Amino acid sequence: MKGSGTLAGCEGLFRDSDGRWIKGYFKKIGMCDAFHAEMWGMYLGLDLAWRENTTHLIVESDSKILVDMITENCNFGGTTPTLVKRIQQLLSLSWTVKITHTCREGNKSTDWLADFNISMDSLDFHILENPPSELQSLLFDDISGACMPRNVCLIS
Repeated sequence: MKGSGTLAGCEGLFRDSDGRWIKGYFKKIGMCDAFHAEMWGMYLGLDLAWRENTTHLIVESDSKILVDMITENCNFGGTTPTLVKRIQQLLSLSWTVKITHTCREGNKSTDWLADFNISMDSLDFHILENPPSELQSLLFDDISGACMPRNVCLIS
């Protein structure tokens, strides 16, 4: 996901159980905040997986709030966003889906797709059957678990 009150996009990628590329997707979604772009990315990815007859899926998102809303791990009060309801409807279908939170630094491939998406002129939904060559080294880093540092402030 890229965007914050600007032209935003959403994206994701599918990997097999060994972390190897299956396919990727991206779409510009118009003007919205980061949270709505995260919701769109998860919804479009789940919809694509369902339409392609995926039976088992682990979804990783770096949006802890979205993961908690979807899994109903906390009560935010108010009205549940329509996209969260649609995601929950997809999850209730006849398949096995696990939703987990992951740190953004652990998935540089999706971050690269976000930049790639913003650079494209099209507003269409795109499916990448093969990873762009520029993405190969990041995919390898993700598979091998290469350490991506986080900034941590120690207070003495």
